[in-house]
Amino acid sequence: MQGLVEYLVKNLVDDPDSVQVIENGSEDTVNIEIHVAQPDLGKVIGKQGRIANALRLVAKAAGVKSKRRVFVDIVA
Repeated sequence: MQGLVEYLVKNLVDDPDSVQVIENGSEDTVNIEIHVAQPDLGKVIGKQGRIANALRLVAKAAGVKSKRRVFVDIVA
């Protein structure tokens, strides 16, 4: 899941080298933290949070396959 989210975010931002995706979790849950540069924060969140919600939806859909709950946080 980390690779999927990292690929999507790096294609959204202007500075893909500053993107860092950290995956923590246990057997049944996964916490994904997305760290981006401050100028790229708006591009990852999107208007009214639509891109952020889409990222969360894709990550949750990938988590269903492995029967794990997925939580995505975006950090500047």
